[in-house]
Amino acid sequence: MILSLFRKNSATDAVYGVYNAIVAQSRQPVFYAQWGVPDTVTGRFDMISLHMALVFRRMRGTESTRQFSQAVFDLFFKDMDRSLREMGVGDLGVPKRIQKMGNLFFGLLAAINEAMDRNDREALAGVLSRNLFEGADLSHSSILADYMFEQDQTLADQQPADISAGNITFGPAA
Repeated sequence: MILSLFRKNSATDAVYGVYNAIVAQSRQPVFYAQWGVPDTVTGRFDMISLHMALVFRRMRGTESTRQFSQAVFDLFFKDMDRSLREMGVGDLGVPKRIQKMGNLFFGLLAAINEAMDRNDREALAGVLSRNLFEGADLSHSSILADYMFEQDQTLADQQPADISAGNITFGPAA
């Protein structure tokens, strides 16, 4: 923890811009009010993670885009650390929870990429069902899978250099 005080801050205005856009998109009421995503700390973390995964998919490929993605990732988990502390999680519990959140995120990212790389909507709906709805709600998972494929295309139409400059646009959620 103390070493992070000496680590170079990689969060530029562009990184903050993209992260803020991810968070804003993740907070769209339709996800929680109509599509059944639990309106809980975990549900909100999951929605940010899904949008982060979409951005990471778009930015994979070159060293400069990987560096940008890493900076967004670092900001994400710095924000999660801050949020956990605000919720009253003790200093000893925060690193364990952050590590668990990181593992969940990378597992979700890998599963999303595998399904989306195969253009397999059913597989993606299954991933979303297991991760967001505890395997219980395939109808909402299918809607969310369609949304993710639409967002993936919206992001594919944007240049990585523009995203790295902080200019990112998501499509409508409804």
